[in-house]
Amino acid sequence: MAKRYELRFSGAGGQGLITAGIILAEAASIVESKYAAQSQSYGPEARGGASKSEVIISDSPIDYPKATIVDACLAMTQEAADKYANGIKDGGLLLIDDDFVKRVPEGNFKVLKMPITRTAKEEIGREIVANVVALGAMIALTDVVKRESGEKAVLAKVPEAFLDLNKKAYNLGYDKIKTLMN
Repeated sequence: MAKRYELRFSGAGGQGLITAGIILAEAASIVESKYAAQSQSYGPEARGGASKSEVIISDSPIDYPKATIVDACLAMTQEAADKYANGIKDGGLLLIDDDFVKRVPEGNFKVLKMPITRTAKEEIGREIVANVVALGAMIALTDVVKRESGEKAVLAKVPEAFLDLNKKAYNLGYDKIKTLMN
């Protein structure tokens, strides 16, 4: 049986979560030579409305590119948590930005709380990299790709002037969630 891992990144349009999903898919497919598929969905208002990016990673060809039984989900806003935290498998994971998600969805999954946006703003000085902090956290949480593969994919995607900023954001998210897990 092939190993298939399904992740969902959700939040508000404009938070960069579709980009985070694309970067994760590239870390899996380009850096680690796994099979990966990425899909996205967002409301008609785009910026500000609920959006999601789904990534499927497998060691064999992917026959259906949409998440059906989600192994791990990220919810950056209450609306995203309410709308997209469904379908998480029993024993799966939900990572929430606990500054914005106050009503935690119920289910037979583990919930981890991290102030993702505040972490980006206070520890890096730029709220705009919250998506990269979240990406680092999701990779640390799931081990779906190696830490170095995620970092390599992030650095391949961002403009040269922002390499250090994004490297710091990625590693901060990765390290913070590993600390929370222990």
